[in-house]
Amino acid sequence: MACPATREVDGLDPARGLRLAAPMPLRFTLRQLEYFVAVGEAGSIALASERVNVSPPSISTAIAQLEKEFGIPLFVRRHAQGLSLSQAGRQFLVQAKKVLDDADVLNHLAGDVLGKVRGTLSVGCLLTFAQLVVPRLRRSFETRFPEVTVRQHELTQAQIFDWLRRAEIDLALTYDLEIPADLDFLPLAELPPYVLLPEDHPLAGRSGVAVPELQDLPMILLDLPYSSDYFLSLFDEQRVRPRIVERTRDMAVMRSLVGNGFGFSLANIRPLSDTSPDGRRVVSVPLTGTVRSLRRGLAMAPGARSILNISAFAEHCREVVTAGTIPGLKAPEN
Repeated sequence: MACPATREVDGLDPARGLRLAAPMPLRFTLRQLEYFVAVGEAGSIALASERVNVSPPSISTAIAQLEKEFGIPLFVRRHAQGLSLSQAGRQFLVQAKKVLDDADVLNHLAGDVLGKVRGTLSVGCLLTFAQLVVPRLRRSFETRFPEVTVRQHELTQAQIFDWLRRAEIDLALTYDLEIPADLDFLPLAELPPYVLLPEDHPLAGRSGVAVPELQDLPMILLDLPYSSDYFLSLFDEQRVRPRIVERTRDMAVMRSLVGNGFGFSLANIRPLSDTSPDGRRVVSVPLTGTVRSLRRGLAMAPGARSILNISAFAEHCREVVTAGTIPGLKAPEN
């Protein structure tokens, strides 16, 4: 879609005998702006290509067209270091994001007026379970509403709060971990914690394990903001101190460490496979006693559900949880 602007050229004011600027169309597309913003934020065409799922040559062409049309260099090309925004490019990036945001608002408004779910929906997801939930949920939602394009972002809990406040995402799938008062949370499913153990561990055959039974065992902590505080609070509530021997921010690494016998770990997510990424079997045993479950749901800005796209996505998530068709969004069986 072309977005017309004006460019000044010489003209004549008959009343004053002065030459004035006359409007001349300046043409660019919102898609070109989207590619430019992606490169500006990612710092390279290759990374931007992955983000917007478009080939690098197409992105390069779009940026070259923008630079030619506006007559300014948007990037400084460094062979070894990729691209960095020029001084003009940094200012251009701020305005380009505003134009894209305004375009999204118009799309949402048109959809609301017509009663149609359409346009772009930016969905964040806590990175610990994004791979289990987002692709299939996105596919089912876009199949149901083909005029919607979902953009997904894998984020930490802290990033989710920040991106929601800056309106960089419309809503996010996450846990009810320290949800700020200025954001809303719509619960979808309750997920109790469980212990991850190597298959030959003495506790692996149990129907349940209590927190005090873990205090002397080596623990591998999933050390993500908010998540680590939650797992450690399970020990604090029992006045037990865990023996942490490893910390990792990657759930796949955590599962491999467990599978290879370096210790146990805690989680609230049950992947479809009981093997670690390197092929070792990992056993999941419920954590028993008085332990706090996490609630998985949707975080969003207040009033966001009045927007048709967001409301439709929230309702779709509710239906998916009820049907139990997507791993990671299925409520635990009693």
